[in-house]
Amino acid sequence: MTPPLVILILSLLLGMQPLTSDLYLPALPALTDSLGTTLPRAQLSLTALLLAFGVSQLVWGPVSDRYGRRPVLLAGLAGYVLAALGSALAGSIEALVVWRALQGACMGAGTVCARAIVRDYFSPTEGARAMSKGLTGLGFSACLGPLVGGLIAEGLGWRATLAMLVVLGAIILFVVARYFQETLPVRDANALRPRVLARTAGGILGNGDFWAFALLSACSFGGLFCFLSASSYVFIRILGVAPRYYGVVLLVMMIFYIKGTVLCRYLILHGGVVRALRIGGLFSLCGGGLMAGLALAGVSNVWAILIPACIFNVGHGINQPCGQSGAVAPFPKVAGAASALSGCLMMLVAFASGSLVGALMDGTALPMVLGVGGWSVAVAAVAWGWVPRLGRA
Repeated sequence: MTPPLVILILSLLLGMQPLTSDLYLPALPALTDSLGTTLPRAQLSLTALLLAFGVSQLVWGPVSDRYGRRPVLLAGLAGYVLAALGSALAGSIEALVVWRALQGACMGAGTVCARAIVRDYFSPTEGARAMSKGLTGLGFSACLGPLVGGLIAEGLGWRATLAMLVVLGAIILFVVARYFQETLPVRDANALRPRVLARTAGGILGNGDFWAFALLSACSFGGLFCFLSASSYVFIRILGVAPRYYGVVLLVMMIFYIKGTVLCRYLILHGGVVRALRIGGLFSLCGGGLMAGLALAGVSNVWAILIPACIFNVGHGINQPCGQSGAVAPFPKVAGAASALSGCLMMLVAFASGSLVGALMDGTALPMVLGVGGWSVAVAAVAWGWVPRLGRA
């Protein structure tokens, strides 16, 4: 495979997560009414998806080290298509949550293998730049998701937004089956033995580099997910934005995220990863701090949330490529396991953030914006405090 083909496949695999979680966000209020449920219960269809997505990576990672990336990708993508079909046909909120959880579990195969492929195919520094290119592709997917989802939700209903994911999964399955070649150089026949699993996990979790970069990714994603889990309710129900225009709000945010991934590549090339993350932490803190400050000052309108969110997203576009590739870089022989642990941590943080924000929603945007502000402080603490010490070492 040529590097451009690898980047394309990475973009498709990484883009599954934002499309799967974001495409139906504009339809969430309509879904809530249609299934006769409450907003917190409807949000379970999102939080269950991400919890299963995170936990499943603990399985997919070692399995991909044992059997290779290609078999895991084919099995996971086939299961994703079936679960997406079940979600679109669900007749109750309980059935929808179950199908979405299964969908998230199968989606984990694509993301954990994508991060492992970066370590298989590229050197650590090249891997950070390759990951930023793949996440640029993710950004384009995230741009299209809410915008297309809003139009579909208004024109065809909430079920059609979930049915689109069947088509998406089938296309990615075809591309992987047709063009992807195995990148794992040597399969580890002992990767799934309990003692080996325990020793591998212990080695990864005992590594300071892993924790610094994994926590950076997790905190940045926690802030973003505080926003995503409640923003449809805040913009549509509280601020009176039409679903189609809510899609435009997320489109604007994702454009700034893409700008962040492009800026990430420039900063790595001209100053290294540590300098890039210092600047990424600054963007995150400025965006989250401004959003929380305006809300506490009583300013409640679209711009008071959108402009800080765009600033935060520039930082997110810098932090994620460096964080995700940095967490896997020290472990070339067990990249699947390292990717799994990093991804699981990120999704557990997202699940906790989304659940807490959903439980605290009080008819205002305050729980959401304070969540973003809190995580932005955590991002800056890791980016300015922990990562530079690693750079000096």
